[in-house]
Amino acid sequence: MTALAPTAMSTPVITIREEIPFDVAAREALLDAALGTERFAKTAERLRDGRLPAEGLSLVASADGRLIGSVRLWNIAAGRGRPALLLGPLAVDAGFRCCGVGGELMRHALAEAEARGHGAVLLVGDAPYYRRFGFSAERTAALRLPGPYARERFLARELVGGALAGAHGLVSATGRRLSRPPARRFRALAGNDTRLASHAA
Repeated sequence: MTALAPTAMSTPVITIREEIPFDVAAREALLDAALGTERFAKTAERLRDGRLPAEGLSLVASADGRLIGSVRLWNIAAGRGRPALLLGPLAVDAGFRCCGVGGELMRHALAEAEARGHGAVLLVGDAPYYRRFGFSAERTAALRLPGPYARERFLARELVGGALAGAHGLVSATGRRLSRPPARRFRALAGNDTRLASHAA
């Protein structure tokens, strides 16, 4: 668990930690507000649907007990026999973007993934934003996702040199399955929850 120092007198201390069951409802509300109900139709969701995130790689940011950010990583195969992780969604309350919450979530997630022995991370997101974390489209040129996506947004970063060398073919889900798939409950977005930013699908 890590605490970020406040950047202004009015800014509370922000804590980044592993997600716990109590966070689920708040995390889903944040994602609904950031991405809308259409998030369930995204191609990346096909690799997450009915799966559990990778062990120890569900992180949240909180401030004064309120969840303000979330990122999770998922076990995938980057082509046949090539284990990797899929990152996303990454979402942060827009009121806290000036505090660097998204960047801290990314750095913590990547560091934890590396510490757990994972070799590479893929995502679908804004290349200019993720370039600062070492992501590019260079290692995904011969890979494809199971549905429509913008090629320039399909990015990867190796945590171990050569982890994606020669990777090609279809990306597929390999993670642990949920014992019971979650019900898709589309909640109306509260007016004060529209100040959210999301970078990774």
